[in-house]
Amino acid sequence: MKASPGARSWIAAGVRHELLTRVLPALRHDMAAPMSVIRMGLLMLKRQASAPAVDEAAWEERIALVEDQVVALVSGVRSLRDWELAVSDDGITRSALVAQCTGLMRTAFEFSGIGLQVGDGLEPEEAEPRFPAGAAVRYMFLGALSYLHDSAPQISAIRVEAEGADALRFTAARGASDAADPMKQAHRAPRKLAIDVIALQSLADDLGYAVAVDRSTVRLTLAPA
Repeated sequence: MKASPGARSWIAAGVRHELLTRVLPALRHDMAAPMSVIRMGLLMLKRQASAPAVDEAAWEERIALVEDQVVALVSGVRSLRDWELAVSDDGITRSALVAQCTGLMRTAFEFSGIGLQVGDGLEPEEAEPRFPAGAAVRYMFLGALSYLHDSAPQISAIRVEAEGADALRFTAARGASDAADPMKQAHRAPRKLAIDVIALQSLADDLGYAVAVDRSTVRLTLAPA
């Protein structure tokens, strides 16, 4: 039985919230790392300020380091806007989408003993076409990964491959996964809602994308339907 349009929208909103929750550890790390370097740089500046002689070259080096990390921190904060569907964007290339989303989820998946593999043909290319609505297609990509992670039994890896000029295929490889390190479990992406086929299809319907789903494979067309 299919959910009504209103119900699909509510489900899709919950799925988007769940997916954002899963990537927050990676996003937080991207912002926490510059803060650590800034603190270290300021500590070194304080020590240099109390030294009998001023080393101008060292001062300039530390100040440049802090300035670079402030830029990185600002960039990380601004990147949070990428997750807001109401914000217009310039779209995203297929290779950039794959690199960004696998980068966000790789550590969390590896902590579960599941590898993320990227097939041939997904390297950046000159004049590579861009697909509109980068925020929406990013949610779809993460939804496909999470569906396989949550639904496919006994998987050891998920492989992402190009299909045609405007689609991606996600395939779960079965087998014994690598044993997860118990000491790393606290760093796994938090998980409250399992992404099942209804959740993924509701997300696709709400955002206007075509997906073909079975138990171990998802095909995602990147251009909105």
